[in-house]
Amino acid sequence: MAKKLNKKQIKVLETLERRVNMCREFMNDWLLFNQILSAYPSPGVNKAQLENQFLKIKSKLAREHNVLKDQLSSDYGIDANTMSIVAGATNLESVYSQSEVAVKKLQGEWHHAFISINETLGSIEDKKARAEAGEKIFLEFTVGTGSAVKSGGGGVSESTKKLLTVLGVIVVVVVIAVVVPPVREYFLEGFRQFGIIER
Repeated sequence: MAKKLNKKQIKVLETLERRVNMCREFMNDWLLFNQILSAYPSPGVNKAQLENQFLKIKSKLAREHNVLKDQLSSDYGIDANTMSIVAGATNLESVYSQSEVAVKKLQGEWHHAFISINETLGSIEDKKARAEAGEKIFLEFTVGTGSAVKSGGGGVSESTKKLLTVLGVIVVVVVIAVVVPPVREYFLEGFRQFGIIER
């Protein structure tokens, strides 16, 4: 039986769902980039149409990548070279005017980036599955200043835990000081010595 999720957990789950969808779309466009790239040397293709599609998919990848990097925050694990591949492939004609070794290198780099996109997607899908099962998942969000803010699925932050621990210790000491007569007398004598209370 699935555990009922609270409002924070539902919000975390919705955020993870959005991140999964964004990552999948980026991965699908990354695949399309390679399909267009690989189709260009085939005989009988409309090279002008492929060039046009290639430029469009490059632009879309660039836009998606910036948004994805901001939205995923600490979950972002896509290879740093990914956008260099897109930027370096200015157009299909220039890619295939290079040596065969250069084209193979580009395909190898594309594949390496594809693996990192899959790993990132898998990591987010794992978090989503754990959140659906009721586990408290903490996410980082990038705010307007570029700094990351952690938010969680119903858990307590580390600073709040420390504050609660300190307050708990203080309450225990005060209760002991009031309830246990020898301890109470010890504290009262200390307060009298320092002039906090009168004798």
